Amino acid sequence: MTLDWISPAERLQSLPQYVFARLDELKANARRQGIDLIDLGMGNPDGAAPAPVIAAAKDALDEATNHGYPPFEGTANFRGAIAKWYYRRYGVTLDPNSEALPLLGSKEGLGHLALAYINPGDTVLVPSPAYPVHFRGPAIAGAKIHNIILKPENDWEIDLNDIPEDVARKAKILFFNYPSNPTGATASRAFFEDVVAFAHEYKIMLVHDLCYAELAFDGYKPTSLLEIPGAKEIGVEFHTLSKTYNMAGWRVGFVVGNSQIIQGLRTLKTNLDYGIFAALQTAAQTALELPDEYVTQVQNRYRERRDFTIEGLSKLGWKIKPTKATMYLWIPCAVGWNSTDFALMVMQKTGVVFTPGNAFGIGGEGYVRISLIADLDRLGEAIGRLADAGIRYE
Repeated sequence: MTLDWISPAERLQSLPQYVFARLDELKANARRQGIDLIDLGMGNPDGAAPAPVIAAAKDALDEATNHGYPPFEGTANFRGAIAKWYYRRYGVTLDPNSEALPLLGSKEGLGHLALAYINPGDTVLVPSPAYPVHFRGPAIAGAKIHNIILKPENDWEIDLNDIPEDVARKAKILFFNYPSNPTGATASRAFFEDVVAFAHEYKIMLVHDLCYAELAFDGYKPTSLLEIPGAKEIGVEFHTLSKTYNMAGWRVGFVVGNSQIIQGLRTLKTNLDYGIFAALQTAAQTALELPDEYVTQVQNRYRERRDFTIEGLSKLGWKIKPTKATMYLWIPCAVGWNSTDFALMVMQKTGVVFTPGNAFGIGGEGYVRISLIADLDRLGEAIGRLADAGIRYE
């Protein structure tokens, strides 16, 4: 029975269906039809978390004290591990008591940060294409979103000159993400210096999503926003254990940076959740303390998949510049197709799942994202299916 007198809040009605939820429905229907899907849609790493992380979680489960409510601000040990990890990786010094906050995954934190700081009608700057929560979180909070359309000729890097002066003066927050989901783009240190100077000039809060910091190749080392002088005065940076450590389902992330901004997010969260299960925080601490050899293995795995897939797609007409980071390839749709129709056609004809680029905002139209979350055999089969179906870029 439908209760027509019960209606969702306007903030919910304004949101289109989340594309990954819709893709799940379509994939389930395809599987019911007996189609063998090669799912390269979601950024869901294949395989289990590292053995030491799993062992640490099992041991922590035996500790009775871990089964109560965890501290709102996370355990001291995990916050300390975050601070040590940041110093080891970037030379950034953090106060673990005020400048680091564990999260139920970075998506949760990014969405709640929008609720903590955005009033209805506030202007928020968001690049397009972007990870959906970067614009959906502000949309739920009632923001007026100014899309900064990214350009392939600029290698998908934000051009601050594209932001009109009057918009910059009204803007409250700039969300951004390098290495980038979905494009795989990277940004130079000079860009980070420019964006910090821009934010200081216009009094804009910076929110940087550094979820792909560890998935970098060919000698490239991503820049942390917090490395830049003056950044911690106006910004925060989000990170997740989902990608590097194959812990997507564990829901563990964290935010670091400006203590005042973090305190506002913490205040909101104390009213909405109790934080991460303490046993998982012990496991997450173990992950951050793993030797560099583990990260190197992960990087080599994705680099090999990147090279293999780029070579295979080149035989079908796609000329793709090798990405320096992330687990994604961002490719144009075949000529004459929009993002949604192309992704649906590919899935229906081949059983290979891509994510339509317009899921990441209006700036993603005309592209699809490929997640390198399958081994070489399956990636090779996916490319073979495209070839057999006559799907080419021409």
